[in-house]
Amino acid sequence: MPRHYAIVPAAGSGSRFGAEKPKQYLDLLGRPLIFHTLAALTAHPAIERVWVVLAPDDPWWPRYDWSELGPKLETVRCGGATRAESVGNGLQAAAMAAADDDWILVHDAARPCLSRQMLDALCDELADDPVGGILAVPVADTLKRADEAQRVAATEPRDGLWQAQTPQMFRYGRLVEALKNHNAVTDEAGAIEALGLKPKLVRGDSTNLKVTFPADLALAAMILRGRK
Repeated sequence: MPRHYAIVPAAGSGSRFGAEKPKQYLDLLGRPLIFHTLAALTAHPAIERVWVVLAPDDPWWPRYDWSELGPKLETVRCGGATRAESVGNGLQAAAMAAADDDWILVHDAARPCLSRQMLDALCDELADDPVGGILAVPVADTLKRADEAQRVAATEPRDGLWQAQTPQMFRYGRLVEALKNHNAVTDEAGAIEALGLKPKLVRGDSTNLKVTFPADLALAAMILRGRK
């Protein structure tokens, strides 16, 4: 049976957040934000190992105690300048354990509200899928295209549009091939699409938010408190 592994690229600076430290280390309910992200992955019984891809010069990681997350967690200091580069380097680190047919789940460090139910749905729905897929939610809001003056240039139809989330789950060998040949993409699904394949959309929900701005951090805290 194929095994499941996870890679969490965490080499970014979080510059859009505007904090003094990378956003993955900001306090969220008394823990670094990324602690909650990693806890969701390491707690899932199907996931055998979780690689966290850090920047080579990351000074923040050693300041915290990660022992509670258990032996599944492994850090590699090979983060790159882009997400695709960090994930690609993480895949190289995973080569010591992963076979071509094993599943790799790539998850954003700044998505701390991933639930067990979402992970179950992703693994179950993609178990026999020939391509793999991603968590996503249908777009509910009206979409406006802006012009150069930040005025509405057009209203875009939202029919059939989904907002991509993570984890994004693909076979190890295919993901290595896809990122090697298409490394300018903003997510793993884009690299798989560039191979001419169609990832499956597995419905998640809006609580699986990505912390990008300060208001998102407060919302993530509300979601996690509500679950407890």
